[in-house]
Amino acid sequence: MSGENFVVLSNGQKMPNVGLGTWLNEKKEEVEIALNVAFDAGYRHFDTAYIYKNEAIIGDIISGWIASGKVTREELFITTKLPTIGIDASRVEHFLRKSLEALKLDYVDLYLIHHAIGSKYKDDQTLFPFEDGKLAIDLTTDHVKVWGAMEAQVKAGRAKAIGVSNFNSTQIERIVKSAEILPANLQVEAHIYFQQKELRETCKKHGITFTAYAPLGSPNRDDKFKPKTPAVLSILQKDPVVEAIATRHGKTPSQILIKFLIQHGLVAIPKSINPEHLRENFKVFDFTLSDTDLKELEALDQGNSGRTFKPATFPGAELHPECPF
Repeated sequence: MSGENFVVLSNGQKMPNVGLGTWLNEKKEEVEIALNVAFDAGYRHFDTAYIYKNEAIIGDIISGWIASGKVTREELFITTKLPTIGIDASRVEHFLRKSLEALKLDYVDLYLIHHAIGSKYKDDQTLFPFEDGKLAIDLTTDHVKVWGAMEAQVKAGRAKAIGVSNFNSTQIERIVKSAEILPANLQVEAHIYFQQKELRETCKKHGITFTAYAPLGSPNRDDKFKPKTPAVLSILQKDPVVEAIATRHGKTPSQILIKFLIQHGLVAIPKSINPEHLRENFKVFDFTLSDTDLKELEALDQGNSGRTFKPATFPGAELHPECPF
């Protein structure tokens, strides 16, 4: 189920369908400016993760806004994620507690397993352990056991809902088959060039909501995260079809890209630290794409060739038996 500006999770929670992504935002001043502008613009959904190393900054800003009386905790939707070094049933609670402490919250609205690939745990600070120049993968990764530990966090009240990120259909089906509490959300890369239609069907079948990260193609990501193959990165907004539709509606290409996703019932979490872009990305509720617009945008899908986040970012990840891509 979805409304004009939210989707409804399986537990009845309303998840705003436009949120602020905060990946690669570690600088205190930049995060503070971005979140304060976002709050003023109307954002109430904020997406972070343990590995982003910005939970404490975000927590300070959230607590300040709540203390001011401008928002209540109940109005907010906060997502964070279990790091790959925590993908073990014995470490799920530990890492969620650390995230809650940093965020200054008693609970998160959504806790996601950040990736299907588990990596070896050395300590809480070594987020991407390497051995012999390759990611130190944990070959004992057991999604079913980890999911049981995730369910325990819901029962304990530390997470309202749980889900997964960067999982494929086979992995989702395995969890669904064994789950007492079904995944409420899947977060993966999705945009007009990589529309993830089959994966969306899997989620629809099981009542799992779908969040698109990199909905604008993540053009400003660090070089190490950029694909080694031909770019889709900086050209989504420059696609002639997108530009033409934007002109017809008197909107920006970015607004068209976001609207396309949310009009299909997805959640989009564009990232920006630019105040103008932050405000612009949220102004997508005053127009509707026509059937013709939607068909033209759907025709831009490149299937798996449109994927830009790949295991090759971390050499050795592709050797993990649970590598999802």
